Parts: sequence; C-alpha cells; structure tokens
Amino acid sequence: MPNEIAKNSVVTLNYTVTDAEGAVVDDGRQPLVYLHGGYDGIFPKLEEALQGKKTGDRLKIKLQPEEAFGDYDEELVAVEDADLFPENAEVGMAFERVSDAGEELFHITDIANGKVVVDGNHPLAGVALIFDLTIADVRAATEDEIAHGHAHGEDDGHHDRAHGVRSLH
Repeated sequence: MPNEIAKNSVVTLNYTVTDAEGAVVDDGRQPLVYLHGGYDGIFPKLEEALQGKKTGDRLKIKLQPEEAFGDYDEELVAVEDADLFPENAEVGMAFERVSDAGEELFHITDIANGKVVVDGNHPLAGVALIFDLTIADVRAATEDEIAHGHAHGEDDGHHDRAHGVRSLH
C-alpha cells in the first residue's frame, strides 16, 4: 500500500533536474532523501507540491529563479588583484570570504591581466529549473530524524546529511 507524504515523512525521490532549454543540471544518480514538513531539506515549492502525494506518483515541477537559487545579482561580481589569490588559482575554484554579512562563497570566473573576477552568485542563480520527480519511497521519520531535522541514511552517523538536491539547496 503506498504511503502518503505528510509532515515528518522521510521521502525518497528519483529525479532529474534540467534548465528551461532541457540541459541536464543534475542527473539524479543518487536518490534524493529528505525529511518532509518544513525542515528546509528541499525548496519550499517542491515540498508543497509533494504534500499528500504517494509512493509511485510522478510530478514535473518548474521553479522560477526566485523559487530556487534566486535572481542573478551583478553586485556580487567583483574584480580583484591577482596577488590577493594563491598562485595556483584557477577559473572554477571556489573560496569563502568572511565579512560583516557573514560567510560568503565566491567562484573564480575569469583570470586575465593580473586581475581575478569573482562571483558570489550561486552557479544556478537566474536559472529556471524543471524537476522531474518520481516518489520512490515514503516512510515515517524516526524520533532521532525529527529531533535532528533531517533524514538519516541506512548507515549514516548522527549528522551525515542525506537531504535536499545535493548542491541545489
């Protein structure tokens, strides 16, 4: 008998994520496992669409940028002197910067003429995402999972997280 997704359910999803042009963003090789019910394991619009669905159900859900990783913010792009970075700095590298706003993650997007361009936007900022989801399993969460606010894998330790679209939330 299929179980219905409700608060404090551990949900396992088989999924793929594409952008609006159909390019694969996440091939979903590993199922997505999250604790349902407002624990921030997945995007709120996805969780809302999954509420009340059952094992075996399939959904296709499009998230606009503001419902996923936000709109692209030009103010998060900066040009810095290359001497502020390690000699082995390469395009694609990520680093954290601590400021008054807290910890920020930046990616190097270009290096030229002694300058480094850094971008604090999530790589998927400004991108609409289409989630193709099949509900593989629904079970009641354990007391431990509810207390910790996330699903635990079969052999996971206390704080190993098996939640969200791996790098998508």
